[in-house]
Amino acid sequence: QVQLVESGGGLVQPGGSVRLSCEVSASIIRIIEMGWYRRAPGKQRELVAKISSDGNTEYADAVKGRSTISRDNVNNTLSLQMYSLKPDDTAVYYCNVYLWINSRPGYQASRDAWGQGTQVTVSP
Repeated sequence: QVQLVESGGGLVQPGGSVRLSCEVSASIIRIIEMGWYRRAPGKQRELVAKISSDGNTEYADAVKGRSTISRDNVNNTLSLQMYSLKPDDTAVYYCNVYLWINSRPGYQASRDAWGQGTQVTVSP
């Protein structure tokens, strides 16, 4: 019922930048919160950044000051721009969306949806 399609990522040199995008497809009533998480090899998944419906943002300390999260409420998309990339930023990045949808005629439901992940590798 909810599809998240991520794009961007790939191989980036240290000091470079990357832009990740996530497009939400569903019978959307309202998107409450959108965020990016990542899982590095051998580590648990962690928050990178998230943005609320009214535009409030939160960033992990590791990316604060060199990342910008933004959302387009008309097109239901989420973006993450990261700068000054480091090898420690190497991870699979996941889009996460908490939203209300029309689950079936006459019914509404909340969903906590995840994208399939996109690989970002920071290496010379």
